[in-house]
Amino acid sequence: MNVLVINCGSSSLKYQVIDSESEQVLAKGLCERIGIDGRLVYTPAGGEKEVSDLDMPTHKQAVQYVIDALTNEKTGVIKSLDEIGAVGHRLVHGGEKFASSTVIDDDVIKAVEEVSDLAPLHNPANLIGVRACQELMPGTPMVGVFDTAFHQTMPMEAYMYGLPYEYYEKYKVRKYGFHGTSHSFVSKRMAEILGKPVEDLKIIVCHLGGGASVCAVKGGKSVDTSMGLSPLEGLIMGTRSGDIDPSAMEFICKKENLDIDGIMEVLNKKSGVQGLSGVSSDFRDLQAGAAEGNERCAMAVDVFCYRVLKYIGAYVAAMNGVDAIVFTAGLGENDEIVRRKIVSRLGYLGIKLNDEVNNANRGKEVEISTADSKVPVWVVPTNEELAIARETVALLK
Repeated sequence: MNVLVINCGSSSLKYQVIDSESEQVLAKGLCERIGIDGRLVYTPAGGEKEVSDLDMPTHKQAVQYVIDALTNEKTGVIKSLDEIGAVGHRLVHGGEKFASSTVIDDDVIKAVEEVSDLAPLHNPANLIGVRACQELMPGTPMVGVFDTAFHQTMPMEAYMYGLPYEYYEKYKVRKYGFHGTSHSFVSKRMAEILGKPVEDLKIIVCHLGGGASVCAVKGGKSVDTSMGLSPLEGLIMGTRSGDIDPSAMEFICKKENLDIDGIMEVLNKKSGVQGLSGVSSDFRDLQAGAAEGNERCAMAVDVFCYRVLKYIGAYVAAMNGVDAIVFTAGLGENDEIVRRKIVSRLGYLGIKLNDEVNNANRGKEVEISTADSKVPVWVVPTNEELAIARETVALLK
């Protein structure tokens, strides 16, 4: 079965077509600047990347362009939409309603809409992609794979906030966690690498990118994770503040004459390593700045790494031990400096960094700890699109 995987944002749409039997990516690409002007990026397997500036007033038009590219006589990878057996959609927030992936129908769409106030930037955009595909591919089954679903196994002691219980009862205010598809995929792959059942392992997954989170996976289940009600909690990120004293919000609001929308704009889009450095949210720019003597760039990287280190230590305690630590996502897979700053301070776990391997590795699956380390540390590239395709096929079967 060929599965079309859709990851829809407010002005973008990422896509892949995956042959579920061979797990080969037949084509992939991106629609960006939807509603502004429009650009389609399309890369067929074994072919050249094609970039086209196209008018994309809506996501429906973007999906139509994707279909046109996939079925193009010269560079398309399928002859017609009949060769697409299912569409797997990334859905960000399922609240407490969804603990697993689900076939999308009207009831599911309604339920996702009901929890959209928990993810106002993500869920409405995700549903736009669903509706566009339903309209253009009415006979094709659709599956929703939720970022939050993997974390629904967290115990109450991990997900409850120290707020009046009535806020949980009335509004379901609690920790939900995100990047669940990635954490699930990487932890299962780590178990395969170690040759042990995932049910017997305690694994800490560090998904580090512009958005970043750490997850404690015990027995194949998420038992705690750093992101919370929204993706703002936890690690310092590209532009997000991560954990802060809530009273800091009141203090800044009064000093800067900001309302709640203004302070949330600061916390989500003007903070993180960008706010600390004053230079960029991109760690490549920060590393370059640090190398040139920019102390704020160096400080931003150090603060980020320290926060990751603290969460690793917390999750070792929460699980009463750890069998493996894994780095994944854009930063975790490719930034040897960040990995070194974190792993070099894990000596208390009997971990030693293999500097030669770590320094040489960018985006490859490899162990970066020494052979005599008591806890292995690996880099395992994530593949959320493949995970969504697998979930889609398994559910439909």
